[in-house]
Amino acid sequence: MSATTDHTESGTSTSSQSTATGAKAGKAAHQSADPNIKAAATHPIPSLGDKGKTGNGGVQRNLKTRHVSMIALGGCIGTGLFMTSGSTISKAGPGGGLVAYIAMGIMVYFLMTSLGELATNQPVSGSFATYNAKYVDPALGFAMGWNYWFNWAITVAVDISTAALLIQYWLPHTPGWIWSLIVLVVIFLINALTVSAFGETEYWLSLIKVITVIVFLVLGFAIIFGIMFHPAVGFGNFTYKDAPFVGGFPAILSVFLIAGFSFQGTELIGVTAGESADPEHAVPKAINSVFWRILLFYVLSIFVIAALIPYTSPNLLSAADGNIAMSPFTLVFKRAGLAFAASLMNAIVLTAVLSAANSGMYASTRMLYSLAGDGYAPKFFSRTTKHGIPLAALIVTTIISLATFAASIFGQKIYMWLVAASGLTGFIAWVGIAISHFRFRRAFIKQGHQLSELKYHAKLFPLGPIIALILCIVVIGGQNIDAFVHWDWQQIGITYIGLPLVLILYIGYKIKYHTHIIPLDEVDVSPSDISKESENKETTV
Repeated sequence: MSATTDHTESGTSTSSQSTATGAKAGKAAHQSADPNIKAAATHPIPSLGDKGKTGNGGVQRNLKTRHVSMIALGGCIGTGLFMTSGSTISKAGPGGGLVAYIAMGIMVYFLMTSLGELATNQPVSGSFATYNAKYVDPALGFAMGWNYWFNWAITVAVDISTAALLIQYWLPHTPGWIWSLIVLVVIFLINALTVSAFGETEYWLSLIKVITVIVFLVLGFAIIFGIMFHPAVGFGNFTYKDAPFVGGFPAILSVFLIAGFSFQGTELIGVTAGESADPEHAVPKAINSVFWRILLFYVLSIFVIAALIPYTSPNLLSAADGNIAMSPFTLVFKRAGLAFAASLMNAIVLTAVLSAANSGMYASTRMLYSLAGDGYAPKFFSRTTKHGIPLAALIVTTIISLATFAASIFGQKIYMWLVAASGLTGFIAWVGIAISHFRFRRAFIKQGHQLSELKYHAKLFPLGPIIALILCIVVIGGQNIDAFVHWDWQQIGITYIGLPLVLILYIGYKIKYHTHIIPLDEVDVSPSDISKESENKETTV
């Protein structure tokens, strides 16, 4: 553990930053003769530093560096790796699967370095939604924030349903809805206590996933090279039949989607920056390890699976359908002689699902809190308990998750559309991160600043955010090409409904408040001062 890990544990409260365009842009709007800009100035977006001053001190900076690092590490590992990673090999061959994960890994690396630059300059709970509003257009921040909150509120319902199915693996005669409700209550309580309770829970859940992958890789390579397991398997599956590339570029493009979904949630580090005790050190440390953990946990895992299981094996697709016994990890553990491999992997996948639900509840709650502080949601959602928990935001988010879960039982069609509407949210958020970073850096340089002033700056600018943006658009556009080929309007609607929802929020806000894209010389690129946040809290109290 680094020396910087725990040196700031006082629980300093953060007055989360507003997504307003800044004092400079605000004054310009009031003084302008343009009636559109005057109309925009009437929107009640607070000035920087106002958020959280509701008579309580706002959220608290109680997440330690080890929490942030492990949340970022564990955020990359979920059911996508444990269950659906094998289907990439089945559809595109071992070479195609590796290419897809490497390409998506590069995209995520650039996105996280972009987010790291923004989050160290402005470590706020609103994360990329705040940056969309500050550096691009307030309407974009409004649309992205509500879209992200909606996504995670829906996803929590999906996760608690999945958790019930995993528990029923051991207790098949018990009603699943009871287990789902129990999981929801536990997740609510963890998030209602303190942010450090959330951080500690995520730390240990993530650690279980990390250890699992490391053990898997050690056993996998031991089997490949014949160490303790004879005979050596070698790399014959990479040239078996049509391998390594099966189906050409269209097949690789199709598995881009699977690989992309596997990385969903990595942007959570931007949200945790708003409650990190030491964001200047914690965020860069977590971001700098992104490349290596992508290489270790995804590329090497796909490599091991491809070497040990031929792409023609029906087991690879069975795992994607939810059969835990056919998970590539289960099959490798069984091959290594672990008799209870299926039960063990079921437990590990359950921890991954619980971690996803816990993180989803945290992310959606903090986003709603941020929206309220920025004037985009009712003000009472920005109120916090004495422990810095936005309880009203947490309760409403839980109610929405519960309602979505109820829809899965009593209204399957409604549930299907709700889940479909949240499907593209992660990729849409990533587009927002790339655009925000591109404009922030351009504004920063145009206003006469030097890169040395930044606490952390992303490398390979502007190439990084441009590559990430292009790949995100490709993945979004390629979600369901078959539906366009056959003009299946129902499938097009189910797949892409998230896009018009964001556009409706964005355009609706622009029409109402006449917002505009902020000129680069008016973008507020000033960094937040964490030491002043503590002073603000003392003054408020």
